Amino acid sequence: MQPRLLITGANRGIGLALVKHYLDDGWHVDASCRDISQAQELLSLASASPQNLHLHTLDVTDHDAVMALSQILKGTPLDLLINNAGYYGPKGYGFGHTNANEWRKVFEVNTIAPLKMAEAFYPQLKLAPQGIIASISSKVGSMTENTSGGGYIYRSSKAALNSVVKSLSNDLLPQGILSVALHPGWVQTEMGGPNALIDTQVSVSGLKNVLDNLSPSQSGEFYNFDGTNIVVA
Repeated sequence: MQPRLLITGANRGIGLALVKHYLDDGWHVDASCRDISQAQELLSLASASPQNLHLHTLDVTDHDAVMALSQILKGTPLDLLINNAGYYGPKGYGFGHTNANEWRKVFEVNTIAPLKMAEAFYPQLKLAPQGIIASISSKVGSMTENTSGGGYIYRSSKAALNSVVKSLSNDLLPQGILSVALHPGWVQTEMGGPNALIDTQVSVSGLKNVLDNLSPSQSGEFYNFDGTNIVVA
């Protein structure tokens, strides 16, 4: 049976590269982003692979829309959910200049949305032989990795996401659903910038390799794209 993936934030960068990588490996992909009409590369991919790629307009902070998509995919076994949609928020601010409204927005996208996605698509994940929830995090959310300070908004959102992943693992592993946090590396994307260390292909091939070989004993952990474990605390 053809394995199936649902991914958010699929219109560019790591998300788009993951869509291509999984399609090349023979998966059926349900790809979502906020505005499909502006996602030209994704639309071109869908035209070329109409049987294997389905596109969905989805704002992950719209919980009613998330549940509506879950109803569309009702009864469909889902092998993998990738929570890729993310928002960095403001850059260049220092201590004493944190924008609380932006902080709330970043948390809505980076932390709350992945949990609501897991809740909404739990029934589909449960239908798969071994469903996996993979949430794209960042090592800046690791307490150990924080040696420079700053970045209060994004750091805290990813640290909180790592906590969500651990709780999901504790709650869902007994039912055969694995949950893992992934660091994609410093990638040459719009967010990572042109000076980043790796390109999207290196990142996504590593991420897929981690997920392809994930075992129940690894659920709840935080992994780099190269498979090394990242200390959260």
